[in-house]
Amino acid sequence: MEFIADLHIHSPYSRATSSRMDLENLYVWAQLKGIAVISTGDFTHPRWYAQLQEKLEPAEPGLYRLKDCYAREADEQVPQSCRAPVRFILSVEISTIYKKNDRTRKVHSLILAPDLLAAGRLNATLQEIGNIASDGRPILGLDCKRLLELTLDASSDNVLIPAHIWTPHFSVLGSASGFDSIDECFEDLTPHIFALETGLSSDPPMNWRISMLDSFVLVSNSDAHSPSKLGREANIFTCEKNYFHMMQALRAKDPAGFKGTIEFFPEEGKYHLDGHRACDQCLTPEQTKAAQGRCPECGAKVTVGVMHRVNDLADRNAGSRPEGAFDFESLIPLEEVLSEIYAAGAQSKKVQGAYMRLLRALGSEFDILRNCSPDDLGRAGPPLLGEAIKRLRAGHVVMQPGYDGVYGVITVFDPIEKTAGQPALF
Repeated sequence: MEFIADLHIHSPYSRATSSRMDLENLYVWAQLKGIAVISTGDFTHPRWYAQLQEKLEPAEPGLYRLKDCYAREADEQVPQSCRAPVRFILSVEISTIYKKNDRTRKVHSLILAPDLLAAGRLNATLQEIGNIASDGRPILGLDCKRLLELTLDASSDNVLIPAHIWTPHFSVLGSASGFDSIDECFEDLTPHIFALETGLSSDPPMNWRISMLDSFVLVSNSDAHSPSKLGREANIFTCEKNYFHMMQALRAKDPAGFKGTIEFFPEEGKYHLDGHRACDQCLTPEQTKAAQGRCPECGAKVTVGVMHRVNDLADRNAGSRPEGAFDFESLIPLEEVLSEIYAAGAQSKKVQGAYMRLLRALGSEFDILRNCSPDDLGRAGPPLLGEAIKRLRAGHVVMQPGYDGVYGVITVFDPIEKTAGQPALF
């Protein structure tokens, strides 16, 4: 049976993260979104780890459920149309900063654990190396290869996935501090790496241009810092809902257990193109090279984005698809679609009211975005919703790419159509 999993999020103990990212809200929002397996995030943080011990109990092998005494009250916030079992998977993102091959490296890694004992053993080791209580995503002066060794020493069933691999400043292949290959980072331990997280600013077709990535399965996660961002990217599994089966499906690139990913349009990611935010300069890779890597406005060094970095490492043309590559779907969060239709902020009362009415009428957000018929959408929501979702599913969108930390904007209606008025949309 198909289910959706988001394997990378953060707790309230991570910097710049909403206080509402507690277990009860994660449980509620996973149901609203249609996510069956949600990451805990931040299991290295002592106070968060204590909450995981207090509020979770074992469910299927390697997964946890929210204890009934906490789930009963939380369920009252979930419409009947969205109620479904939610399972938690233990995870943490570690930031490592270290020197290798005469360069300072800044790499983020996602670690998954099958149980609290395995997570606890890793915590005990890492607290001897650095301060894991200062942030939910701790910063350690540790080589990634050594982090992988320690992760596997704590449990052979632990998994390390390089996180958002193209982000310029904090990733394994990033332009500012990364490597030119996965092997260069992990050396002889590379065979223990079987999955790579593509990040919001890239999608599978961009990664398919690089043959050295063919042996890895590509996964996508939200890296959410607030509940409404859950599932903005996610994974579709078709195996048993079970940590070990999920990891084996990824490890074996098994189409019977893993179906593919749900993606942002990569142009919406905040590091898709090059640029200099201070001067509002968004540049294509070609423009950056013509300007010798400098901002045309002030002369400062531009941030080299994901598309540029992919171009530099690519050995295939755009449009190439390697054998065995998994499918993907590109979506826009429902709140953003409604925000465009109503010409109001995504967190406005108008948009939030419409969002909850749709969920009560039709089911979870992923059901609405992926499965509901345009006719049902038109009856339950605003008149333009059916047309908007039809265009979204067909990939007919208008893109304003992100750059240098500025999120891009993806819309389904062209500005000219909006100016002409609603009848022109049909």
